[in-house]
Amino acid sequence: MIETTMANSNVKRVKTSDLELKDRLVAINRVTKVTKGGRHFRFAAIVVVGDENGVVGYGLGKANEVTAAIAKGVEDAKKNLVKVPVINTTIPHEQVARFGGAEVFMKPAAPGTGVKAGGAMRAVFESAGVANVLAKSKGSSNPHNLVKATIAALTEMRDAYTVAGLRGIPMSKVFNG
Repeated sequence: MIETTMANSNVKRVKTSDLELKDRLVAINRVTKVTKGGRHFRFAAIVVVGDENGVVGYGLGKANEVTAAIAKGVEDAKKNLVKVPVINTTIPHEQVARFGGAEVFMKPAAPGTGVKAGGAMRAVFESAGVANVLAKSKGSSNPHNLVKATIAALTEMRDAYTVAGLRGIPMSKVFNG
């Protein structure tokens, strides 16, 4: 199981220059500061961006207006893009990860299953291009921690080609051990 760190050795950072990214708004949080002059509202938006082909990232934007917070979140997300393995529109194997109080479990699904996941996890899967997956969130339903745990789990995944390269063996031996 992965614990709270995201500085993994197999995280593949991606540059935004040649990608066509789509953004998805996960959550908006309104914060109120009460002063002598009245209530002062600020907004925090968590956004997920991806090219729907294995590249995904998340960002947090804070501002006095919702649109500005979303724009800042998108810019932050573009700075935190990672490459995740997507094989035949699903994930390569089961994975569990934690971030804060959120714990996520995900496993591959057959074609036609769809994305069986909750709100914050669904946005990450759809942005990454995962069309068939079974996922469950346990513990906290805080969207910030759910997004971070989901991306941590996806970055920990390894496909068969990577495993074969790391072990220095041909692909046929990976499955026939």
